[in-house]
Amino acid sequence: MIRKMKTMIGLTLTALILVLSACGNSTSKDTSSKVAAQSKESQDVVVNIGVQGKTGILPYAREKQYFEKAFEKVGVKVTWNEFASGPPHFEALASGRLDFGAVGGTPVIAGQSGNVDFKAIAVSSDGKKGNSIIVPKGSTIKELSDLKGKKIGVAKGSSAFNFLYMAIAHAGLKESDIEIIQLQPDEARPALDNGSIDAWSIWEPYATTAVFQTDAKVLVTGEDLNINAPSFLIARTEFTEKHPDLTVLFLKTYEEVRQQFVQNIDGVSEELAESQKVDEEIIRSVLKNSEPILSPATDEFAKAHQKQADFLYSVGGIDQKLDTSKVIENKFVDEALGQ
Repeated sequence: MIRKMKTMIGLTLTALILVLSACGNSTSKDTSSKVAAQSKESQDVVVNIGVQGKTGILPYAREKQYFEKAFEKVGVKVTWNEFASGPPHFEALASGRLDFGAVGGTPVIAGQSGNVDFKAIAVSSDGKKGNSIIVPKGSTIKELSDLKGKKIGVAKGSSAFNFLYMAIAHAGLKESDIEIIQLQPDEARPALDNGSIDAWSIWEPYATTAVFQTDAKVLVTGEDLNINAPSFLIARTEFTEKHPDLTVLFLKTYEEVRQQFVQNIDGVSEELAESQKVDEEIIRSVLKNSEPILSPATDEFAKAHQKQADFLYSVGGIDQKLDTSKVIENKFVDEALGQ
């Protein structure tokens, strides 16, 4: 991989990893009955859940208070923490301010590199449709090679960041071919609309929203490139060790909400569209593109995640070769799904 790409990814993830390292080194009824017994020893337990975006499972669950209702039955409170992207979740995990969240694979890799004490407790998406590169209406960019000399917005350290560089590698671009502009989603969308950037590497629901609202075009998706980039539900290790049954309850509740998504997309779309003041067609398309799942990290997912980490190591994005299996923990989701 070209030197410029190595430097760009390396500086970005190294900065994130340094922050994480500093933080990391600082200090159904059956389930409900188990948790109730456990919670007698810790009546003041509060479960802190991270959320990003407006249309995913966790945002919908917050809107409907599904987790509040599930945990209230065992005497546990729930609080929500909003994040613009995946990487900030890990600083919060490391400092003990967060217990659960949902993020892409690249932040998981950076978190492991930064020695944050966490576990990837389930796979929430295969990632094939979750990330894409989009271009504005009327753009002359028709294929990946057309990105040469263009400005591309992306949230560094996010799953879309890794996807962008894997796409670039696929196209065989050279050292000076692209200019990366570090932008969070709320900054990148206006930049795309006003022409400050030529393309945007981003995840759902932002890609679909831009397509519907501004006639932006999808240049390429992970599915087009056959990039399997799983996303994960993550948990603070200390919390899972102290409260294994609450961890299972979190996953069971997540699965109940997910089932509503896949079985009633039209109804969920209508509810989200009304609460978020967004066009219902946009919501429906986002949900179909997101394809949420709840699964253990199977061999296929584990290999795909390891491949991502190996790629980042090969281009200097991380300074050590990781064994990603060390942060993967399937026992909680296995129990939640009755496996």
